[in-house]
Amino acid sequence: MLSIANRVRLGISAINWVNEDMHELGDHYTFEDLMRDFTDLGFEGTEMCRKFPQTASEVKAALGSHGLALASWWRGVRFADPALRQQELEAYRRHVEFLQTAGSRHVVTCEVLGAPHADPSAATRATLSKDQWKHLAEGLHQAGEICREAGLKLVYHYHAGTVVEGPEEIARLMEITDPSLVHLLLDTGHAVYGGGDPARYAETYADRIAYVHLKDVRKDVLEQARRENQGFLQRVRNGVFTVPGDGCIDFGSVLGALDRAGYEGWMILEAEQDPSAAEPKAYAAKGKQHLLQLLGKES
Repeated sequence: MLSIANRVRLGISAINWVNEDMHELGDHYTFEDLMRDFTDLGFEGTEMCRKFPQTASEVKAALGSHGLALASWWRGVRFADPALRQQELEAYRRHVEFLQTAGSRHVVTCEVLGAPHADPSAATRATLSKDQWKHLAEGLHQAGEICREAGLKLVYHYHAGTVVEGPEEIARLMEITDPSLVHLLLDTGHAVYGGGDPARYAETYADRIAYVHLKDVRKDVLEQARRENQGFLQRVRNGVFTVPGDGCIDFGSVLGALDRAGYEGWMILEAEQDPSAAEPKAYAAKGKQHLLQLLGKES
């Protein structure tokens, strides 16, 4: 058994059931449906979802009644535009206060300025100028201070279709940000989507990784999407992502690298599929079983 097996907590993302960007995907699922499936599958926690109670105290109590913790909640920011900095930081502080009250210890954070699926004004994925990189780093440092004061960690989520997507952009972000304020979220699926190697990321940024998302990629769907220049949301609809063990990623190498790095904390299983095409509970069970086998733990 890998020693990491005793240092991690396995969580499940509600996005496997309920999509946060395309509300028509999985909108019929209720909070009770999600709780039944999460507890049946034996996960320890989850991330915030639009189907959950929307106040910090209520969501903490509701999840806690099912033996679940709230691991984090995504926050898209626009720090690369200095004109938006103050309002973004004010909203970020409220987000951190919510998570602190709800019992979370990590704030999933992503720059979404110029990301077509998140920014209506963007036609194609933006690239940052030298000044915009500087502004982004400054904003993340200020947000990181807010997190640190509250006893939480900012974990940066590189993400498909955003200004920090591929290996060079991730490397630059890590180079220009303070390791004590800006940690890294290792997302296996978005690593491959952006042309990187999640196992290599786990080795290279071993001292920065404080949170993990585990999802797989269907290589044939990704390659077709690249040829046809499909947008991110269309790729999701077409099934570019799936659960660990159902795609092209070698999760044994990823977990091995994290094990050697001494990683401890949350690992959140994701898929981000159309639930009408991929029944969420069955796929989540398949993904969890694959991870447990690699960790050397029995289900």
